[in-house]
Amino acid sequence: MAASGGQRLTIADVAELAGVSVPTVSKVLNGRHGVAPETRTRVQELLDAHGYRRRGTQRRQRVGLIDFVVRDLATPWATELVAGAEQEAARAGVGLVVTSAHGRQMGNRHWIQQLATRRTDGIVLVVSELMPGAEDELRLLNIPLVLVDPVGAASSAQPVVAATNWAGGRSAVDHLLALGHTRIGVVTGPAEVACARDRLDGYRAGLLRAGLTPCEELVRSSPFEVDGGRTAARSLLDLPEPPTAIVAGSDQQAYGVYQAARERGLTIPDDLSVVGFDDVAMCEWLSPPLTTVRQPLMDMAREATRIVLTLGRSESVPAPHVELATRLVVRASTAPPRAR
Repeated sequence: MAASGGQRLTIADVAELAGVSVPTVSKVLNGRHGVAPETRTRVQELLDAHGYRRRGTQRRQRVGLIDFVVRDLATPWATELVAGAEQEAARAGVGLVVTSAHGRQMGNRHWIQQLATRRTDGIVLVVSELMPGAEDELRLLNIPLVLVDPVGAASSAQPVVAATNWAGGRSAVDHLLALGHTRIGVVTGPAEVACARDRLDGYRAGLLRAGLTPCEELVRSSPFEVDGGRTAARSLLDLPEPPTAIVAGSDQQAYGVYQAARERGLTIPDDLSVVGFDDVAMCEWLSPPLTTVRQPLMDMAREATRIVLTLGRSESVPAPHVELATRLVVRASTAPPRAR
C-alpha cells in the first residue's frame, strides 16, 4: 500500500492504519519499550511496508535547501531575521525557503508531506510552535530542526538560539531607575512565549534590586504588535496614578505606546519615557527616536542557519542552547520624570 500520488505515508498515516497513536509508532520505530508485542508487530509490518527504518539507519542526501519559518513576515522584526538567514545561506551556497506561519502552529500533514517530497536540509523555526506529533515526524525524516526564541520551554532534544532576554528586560528598568523613575509600567508579550516571560522576569528583578515591589496593576500583556501596544498603553495611562515610564516587549508595541500617549496629549519623553525591545530600523525613524534593547536578530538567524547546516552534515554542534547578548541603545525617548 502506498500514499496517493506516490507520496510516502507520514507516521500519522501509519498510526491511523494501525489504530494506534503517533507516539506508539515512534516508540516502535525507535526501539523503545512500552508497546504490547502484538501492537509492535502490527506497527512494524506497516513501517516495513512503507520504507521506514529506525532513526539513525538512514543516510540523508543533502539537497541544498533550508526552510526558514517565521510567525509573520509583515514585520520589521521578521525582515531582519530573514536577511540574516539569507546571508548565511548564501555564504554556505544553499537556497532558503521562507514560510510564514501566520501565527498558527506548524506541522500539519500537508506540510510534512511537502517536506518529505521536495526534501530539505533542515528547518529553522522562529517564535512559532509545532503541532503535536510533528517533531516526531521530522525526526523520522531525519530533518534537523533549530528553534529561535521558542514559544514555550524548549525541548531538550532541539537546539535553540535565543537572546539574553532576562538581561535585556533588566537593563531597560535599570536605565529608567537611574533617570529617577519609580512607577514603571510594562507591556509584555503573550504569556505563553518564553522570551516574553524572561523579559518580564528581568523587569521585576530590576525593581526588586532597587528595593521596589513590582506592582501587578502596572503589567499588561498583548501581542507583539502596534495595536496590542496601543491598547495596553491606553489601559496603563488611564490608571488613577499612571506610570511615568513604560517598557515595551517589542519596538512595535512601543510604537503603539507612542500612539496612546499622543491620544492623551502626552509628550515623549517629557510626560512619559518609553523603552522598546529589538532595535529594528523604525526605532531611528520615530519621533523622538526610540530608546530600546537591541536584540541581535540578524546574528540570531545567521547562527540558527549555521547550526542547522552543521546538523544537516551529520556533524555535532558544540552547544545545543545559544544565547546572544542584548544591549541597551539610549536615544531620545527617555528622560527624568517630570515633577507632578
